[in-house]
Amino acid sequence: MASIPQTMSGILIEEPGDAEVLKWKTDLAVPQLSEGKILVKNEWVGVNYIDTYFRKGLYKAPMPMITGGEAGGIVVDVHPSVSNFKPGDRVGYLSSTRGSYAQYNVISPHTCIKLPDNISTNMAAASLLQGLTALTFIREAHPVKAGEWVLVHAAAGGVGSILCEMCSSVGANVIGTAGTPEKMDTAKKNGAQWVISSRKPQDEIVAEVLKITEGHGIDCVFDGVGAATFEADLQLAARKATLCVFGNASGAVPPVDPLRLSAGTPAKNLKLMRPTLFGYVVTAEEFHKYATELLGMIEKGIVKLEKTSTYQLENAKQAHIDLESRKTTGKLLLQVPQ
Repeated sequence: MASIPQTMSGILIEEPGDAEVLKWKTDLAVPQLSEGKILVKNEWVGVNYIDTYFRKGLYKAPMPMITGGEAGGIVVDVHPSVSNFKPGDRVGYLSSTRGSYAQYNVISPHTCIKLPDNISTNMAAASLLQGLTALTFIREAHPVKAGEWVLVHAAAGGVGSILCEMCSSVGANVIGTAGTPEKMDTAKKNGAQWVISSRKPQDEIVAEVLKITEGHGIDCVFDGVGAATFEADLQLAARKATLCVFGNASGAVPPVDPLRLSAGTPAKNLKLMRPTLFGYVVTAEEFHKYATELLGMIEKGIVKLEKTSTYQLENAKQAHIDLESRKTTGKLLLQVPQ
C-alpha cells in the first residue's frame, strides 16, 4: 500500500447554509486512526438528501465539518484492535459521524462491509445508505406483504426507486408519485404499476389513489417529501395503515394531534412512524445482516441502480444544487481524486 499522507482534499462546511457553504479544500488533515477504527481511502461517495439537512443545520452537528455518510473505497490502515479488516480490502461503508466528502475517512468497522468481486466500489457508494434505508423500512418499519397497497412518494428518487423495486419484488401493489414524465417513466421501470404526477393538486392525488385502489386506500405510505404531502397521506391511508414519513424534501411535517390518527368512521387507527436507518443498524450484526441481503438483491437484479449521475468531489456544490432542484433521478455520486 502507498504511504498515507498527512493532508488530503475534501469538502469542508464551516457554517450552516445553502450549497455555497460547501468549500473545496486541499489542505485538510487526514483523520487519525483510533482504537476500534479503520482508515478508508474513498473512491466514490454517495450523495443523499440527509447531507443537505446537515449542511443547512436542520440536523445538528459540530462545525466545521466534513459531511457525507456513505462511500466505497479501499482500507489503507487498521487499528490493532480490529481483526476483521485488513489493508487492501475493498469495502462499502456508512458513517453516522459523517466525513465521507474527502479522500480519507476513519470509520467504525461495525457499519462497513467487504465487497464481493462483482460489486464495485461505486456500486457500493450508490446503494448502501438508500438501499439499506429502503430494506430496513420494508422489513421493520412496515413489513410489506404481497397484495398490500403501497404508495411511494418521489418514486424516481434514490430511496423511492429502490422502494419501488423492493416492494414490487415481494408482490405488493405499488403506486408512485413523480414530478415529470421522465421521472414517471423511471418509476414505472422500477416497479411502480401506477404512477401519479406529483404536480397535481393533493386532493386530485387522493382521488386518483382511491380510484386505483377501488376505495381501499393505501396500507403503507413511504413519504420522503414531508410537509407538502402529509395531509394527503392522512386522507388516502386505509384503515390500520402505516404512514412512514422519513424525509423533509419539502420541509418538516408540523406537529400532529394524535387524535387525527383515529379519525374516520370506522376509526382508521393509523400508525405514524418517523424511522431512520441508523436506528435499525445499531449493532454490527444488524448492519451485516441487512448489508449482505442488499448486496444479494443487487446481484440478483432486484435492485438495479441503473440511474446514476456522477460529479467530481470538488463539484459537490453543484450536486447539492441539482438534488434540491428536483432535476435528478436515481443516485448521485461524487468521484474522489486518487
